[in-house]
Amino acid sequence: QAADSKREQFRQYLEKSGVLDMLTKVLVALYEEPEKPDSALDFLKHHLGASAPENPELEALRLEVAEMKEKYDAVLEENRKLKTKVKVY
Repeated sequence: QAADSKREQFRQYLEKSGVLDMLTKVLVALYEEPEKPDSALDFLKHHLGASAPENPELEALRLEVAEMKEKYDAVLEENRKLKTKVKVY
């Protein structure tokens, strides 16, 4: 009986958190695919991963890349100005 109680609590947890709905939607999408993919697991990973919340580390890396692009553009502009000055001399 304790195992049944734990299972029911876990099921309720999955239901409250939206996991059951998400899994159901992805499995229905797979079922409705006219041409089944070679890898059902890859299909699930792709569809679940697409709607998963962003990884904080990934977002931090995106911000870092954006900052580096800005610095790169500034360095290119400085380089262009310096080349112009060198031509004058």
